[in-house]
Amino acid sequence: MSDAEWELIADLVAPYWSPGKMGRPVEVERRRIVDAVFYVAATGCQWRALPLEYPKWSTVHSYHLRWSRDGTWERIAQRLVAAVREAEGRQPGPSAGVVDARSVRGAATVTGGTRGYDAGKKISGRKTFGIVDTSGLLIAIWVVAASTSDNTGGIAVADLARARSKRFAKLWCDGGFKRTFIDHCRHHHVAVEVVSKIHPGRFEVLPRRWVVERTWSWIMNHRRLQVDYERDPVVHEGFIWAAHSRMLLRRLTEPAPG
Repeated sequence: MSDAEWELIADLVAPYWSPGKMGRPVEVERRRIVDAVFYVAATGCQWRALPLEYPKWSTVHSYHLRWSRDGTWERIAQRLVAAVREAEGRQPGPSAGVVDARSVRGAATVTGGTRGYDAGKKISGRKTFGIVDTSGLLIAIWVVAASTSDNTGGIAVADLARARSKRFAKLWCDGGFKRTFIDHCRHHHVAVEVVSKIHPGRFEVLPRRWVVERTWSWIMNHRRLQVDYERDPVVHEGFIWAAHSRMLLRRLTEPAPG
């Protein structure tokens, strides 16, 4: 990260110890920990294969687990999303979004009740439900077994989006989200519009739905997310938020191309 990028998130991963306070002094800079997690997310390398210029892999792994489970990565991403929206002249909280699901293959470490089979895409692993705003910024995600229905996952992630923005009142989705999902959203004063295929026989860019598909493609450029290796789905969510944060940091600090 550059100095400008670090200043945007430094206080969210600040050391738990400072001079004059009780506790063990911090030995590893948090900035180097964040850089190491970004490296793993981008390259897809094993934790033990982390280059020597980064802190010890077990330390980086421990912090990533902690920040995924206590919501630190999510808070970082939400702050950056709000900053991008404000920089574009919009309110921090979105009023509309697009919902979609993405299934990825699970490695051998993904076992038990968090693994399932997506019959439609023929993938054994996990499914990520996500909602993005109208420009493709992630609002909410939920990682579950790939066998989870679109209705169940859509309801859960829609509730997360509503909790994060009181202005949230509109959703676009595909035909996989059925009546149960639509009725639930309308019961909570969120209008739902189903965007269907224009031509069943050929590829067409669909209104609104292309935005969330573009976000998935951006995130999938991070190799760690192309296969789910995590025993805990919350840790995979942490990698998604970290990958999204990495992109937003560059967007906020690098000058726009002329």
